[in-house]
Amino acid sequence: MRVCLIIPPSPFLLDERVFVQLGILKIASVLEQQNYTVDMIDLSGVENYTDVLTDYTKRKDRADVFGVTATTPQVPYAVKISQHIKALLPGEQSKVILGGPHVTLMHTAAKREAKKNLVGSDRATKDIEALKNFFDVLVCGDGEIAIFDAIHEDVKIIDADIAKSKYFLSHKQFTELPPPARHLVDMNSYKYFIEGEPALSLIAQLGCPFHCTFCSGRNSPFLRKIRLRDIDAVVDEVEMLYLTYGVKGFMFYDDELNVNKNMVPMMNKLCDLQSKHGVDFKLRGFVKAELFNDEQADAMYRAGFRWLLTGFESGDPKILSNIKKIATRDDNTRCVEIAKRHNLKVKALMSIGHAGESAQTVENTKNWLLDVQPEDFDCTIITTYPGSPYFDDAVKEGDYYVYTDKKSGDKLYQASLNYLVDQDYYKGDPDGGYTSFVWTDHLSAAGLVEERDKLEKEVRAKLNIPFNPARPGLTYEHSMGMGVGGQSIIDIPEHILRISEGKK
Repeated sequence: MRVCLIIPPSPFLLDERVFVQLGILKIASVLEQQNYTVDMIDLSGVENYTDVLTDYTKRKDRADVFGVTATTPQVPYAVKISQHIKALLPGEQSKVILGGPHVTLMHTAAKREAKKNLVGSDRATKDIEALKNFFDVLVCGDGEIAIFDAIHEDVKIIDADIAKSKYFLSHKQFTELPPPARHLVDMNSYKYFIEGEPALSLIAQLGCPFHCTFCSGRNSPFLRKIRLRDIDAVVDEVEMLYLTYGVKGFMFYDDELNVNKNMVPMMNKLCDLQSKHGVDFKLRGFVKAELFNDEQADAMYRAGFRWLLTGFESGDPKILSNIKKIATRDDNTRCVEIAKRHNLKVKALMSIGHAGESAQTVENTKNWLLDVQPEDFDCTIITTYPGSPYFDDAVKEGDYYVYTDKKSGDKLYQASLNYLVDQDYYKGDPDGGYTSFVWTDHLSAAGLVEERDKLEKEVRAKLNIPFNPARPGLTYEHSMGMGVGGQSIIDIPEHILRISEGKK
């Protein structure tokens, strides 16, 4: 059987081809393992993406089952993709499946709405019902096992975001399932570097157990429950990537590497791998500030880590308390000091627009950055994504929603958005170009944008940290080619369409 998987465009990003989306490549790998033919359409950075879909549906060897992944800001594009496919292949000629973070977390929020039964607080329920109008099946949670029922069963929603569900991956399954099918995307078109070394990304563990109020997945087992791969499986994937693609840079895209109690032993095995091949890796990953210590820092540097990323979020003690960060301002300062002591560079991930945010709290964040002097940083305006307490616990008041911190009483106001149309995303152009959909009692939406821009420019100027330039998008141009038996086919370039190797 043939299945077409689609990565939607992400034009809200400065550069769409930095990190490939590994989740949908995991779905591809389990399908290939069961002898499905997989067509992968990667629309990252493709401006005229509907032209690709038009030409794909004209191919004699096309699939009639389509799987689309989508984060929240990708949803408008996923909807347009499904609409376009359905217009070209109406009725039973196509089956379109939606998976990924947005539908998972929105469905989690919808279940909470039904349980709480609050009048007017049904925005997640409405979103899920709207998605049903555009997609034949919604897969919520882990997709590696659920994809087979999504393809073959007559079902509208598969809820794999239940820890006891047959679809929810165990540690063992997470370890033993095949690695992402990176051969189905043009890895050479993705450009990311660590200390000058071309780098690829991988995931060693799933889930973060903390309760930050702004973070999606705090109410979802899919993103909250930790699931670890065996150390040997992680090291084997690093070795495979090195031998296959010749890269010596690796970005660990785990939520917090040092949540894993076996992180130091994993670092030691990565050292052994480099000794085996006589090579030096350059690594980068995330750590939780209050858990970070000298032993971890030493092990990470020996393994090749040169950059750490940490969600410090704020330099204001009250905001840190409001967002349930656990880490204090002193913990965050100590984390940077430990990193510097071990020659590890730090990228500080900061955000403003939290409940209680004011010009003074933003000023405190700016001053903390100038004091600790990270080697890089970014500062975003907070986004209230489904699955986060900010979203799930907000109450509708008029035409907007309000989250109230139970301890401090501070409020965060949120615009009422149609996520099928509106683009709500965490990052924008760092040199201006942000839109805020939140505000507080002290700062309007426009005021948050103004404060963020002032902080960004001043800190970058004083710490000599440049802005990251955007890469231009890609334009798709089609041509005719010859298929099996001399039949004409639409020849879609390899950086957009790839087909399972060795399958017809």
